[in-house]
Amino acid sequence: MGRYVVRRLLQMIPVFVGSTLLIFLMVNVMGDPIAGLCGDKQCDAATAAQLKREFGLDKPVWQQYLTYMGNVFTGDFGTAFNGQKVTELMSTAFPVTIRLTIVAILIEIVVGISLGVVTGLKRGRPVDTTVLLLTLVVISIPTFVTGLLLQLLLGVEWGWIKPSVSSDATFGELIVPGLVLASVSLAYVTRLTRTSIAENRRSDYVRTAVAKGLPRHRVITRHLLRNSLIPVVTFIGTDIGALMGGAIVTERIFNIHGVGFQLYQGILRQNTQTVVGFVTVLVLVFLVANLLVDLLYAVLDPRIRYA
Repeated sequence: MGRYVVRRLLQMIPVFVGSTLLIFLMVNVMGDPIAGLCGDKQCDAATAAQLKREFGLDKPVWQQYLTYMGNVFTGDFGTAFNGQKVTELMSTAFPVTIRLTIVAILIEIVVGISLGVVTGLKRGRPVDTTVLLLTLVVISIPTFVTGLLLQLLLGVEWGWIKPSVSSDATFGELIVPGLVLASVSLAYVTRLTRTSIAENRRSDYVRTAVAKGLPRHRVITRHLLRNSLIPVVTFIGTDIGALMGGAIVTERIFNIHGVGFQLYQGILRQNTQTVVGFVTVLVLVFLVANLLVDLLYAVLDPRIRYA
């Protein structure tokens, strides 16, 4: 296990460097950040040259990247064009998005896996058909439509929630935004769990457990569910980073000042330091989540061994 973890950590290094380099190049070619900083009025040549020297934009892109990566390893993600440290923006944005992601993941796990187990055990019955149709509808509807509809009904028409989340962004306020953020992933988890449960029900080890007279709940939880959850855990693990980085629409609808909000503002204002800094952290989240998922495989299925 130890050698496997070390090998995976070493494999993460080129993936991290390649991902950050690609993002850095893409952000630097999407426009002139100085033009975005100056606004509608163009800066004069002297001011533009001074700003480029101040933010290091007068150097070649490869040199900017090396300087940026050197600063990242010291905990310095640069300075936004408004003079605020990117780490300060992260300290206010990431806790909000982490809370939102936790709510979304919990909804995705509890509701998605529960529905998947029920429909997998009752395949072909009315409850199975109903859930499949509902999940197909959820997948077909864009997230911004779901969010605006719930905001209108629950927040404006019925008054059950506040239409926009306060600056505190407590867990209670994030339940509905978390449901919106997790809606599509929840549908996929339900369908994936259902398919895996239905396939493994016909396996020899399940028939053997039933023939030995084991209680039904033990057959489901100790044998059927553990093996069926491997593809589901893979999906949920990769979905953690996707939820954190893909919360732009949800955060815009409910006025949540999290990672998505900061990325949107950074792209809109062509603030390269903010965009690259936030995406760098998101890449790390992706890599760590994938590593944890791989380690969970051995817990779910003892047949898996790490060389």
